[in-house]
Amino acid sequence: MKDSIFLTGGTGFFGKSILSMIKRGKLSNAEWLILSRDPDSFRTANPVFSAMKQVHFLKGDVRNFKFPNGEFTHIIHAATPARTDLPPGEQKEIILTGTKHVLEFARLCGCRKLLFTSSGAVYGPQPPELERIPEEFPCHPATEYGMAKFDAEKMCLDSGIYTLLPRCFAFTGPYLNRNIHFAIGNFIRDALNGNPIVIQGDGTPFRSYLYADDLVKWLFFILKKGENGRPYNVGSGEGISIRKLAETVRDTLKSRSRILVRETPIPGQAPSRYVPDVSRTEMELGLKAEFTLQEAILKSAVLKSDSI
Repeated sequence: MKDSIFLTGGTGFFGKSILSMIKRGKLSNAEWLILSRDPDSFRTANPVFSAMKQVHFLKGDVRNFKFPNGEFTHIIHAATPARTDLPPGEQKEIILTGTKHVLEFARLCGCRKLLFTSSGAVYGPQPPELERIPEEFPCHPATEYGMAKFDAEKMCLDSGIYTLLPRCFAFTGPYLNRNIHFAIGNFIRDALNGNPIVIQGDGTPFRSYLYADDLVKWLFFILKKGENGRPYNVGSGEGISIRKLAETVRDTLKSRSRILVRETPIPGQAPSRYVPDVSRTEMELGLKAEFTLQEAILKSAVLKSDSI
């Protein structure tokens, strides 16, 4: 029997990356229903995804969409507010109300497995002396987003539905928005346009980046093989400073852009880190990143429009 998958957040970075893999025949055969607030606008803006026979769209908001008819074997709940200028409390309300509504649907549609895309933000600040943060690290989220994701995790676990919990860190890919707060997207945009690559801080924080195809592959392997209720870090374990990242983007894309660092590092201050320990994901599920950072940057630069 062919799987039927309901996907929220299907028109964001995660969703587009999944659709791209479906388009290229990289995912197992399944029927898809994608929740979108405005499917017509999405298809117009992304014509490459408009004629996929196994992909259908449902118009609605994740908080109150009308439940579609039929059974769905799997739900991937990846809807997350992309805007950073929401009033205080609204981001949390969207995440929690949306998760509650999705869980209600999951109980009615025969869902066998629910994959909830959580975040490394649930851990809270990573101690600077800790090179990589593991799943066993106590969760003390410090941001509205992290607290909402952690509460949503608990909602999913309390639901009684078989729940997969990938905790996602930082990524890059062709569909990453280059005009919001993602450093690597901003750097790629500016390097392609020959503009100065601007680092707003001092360039010392460490981040890591997994390519979109690896992200999707990991998510679906977790959906297939992951253990109920067990969190799995998803991301790259190869940390890189923001300053070094800017240099790597510039050099990889053979750009002549200057690098401007707005702030001066404080002597003796340990750099902040946001780098996952992915040994559980690698050892228990046998997953490895296929693409190097340089390959990921090149592949991410394919779509050159400033609207990406």
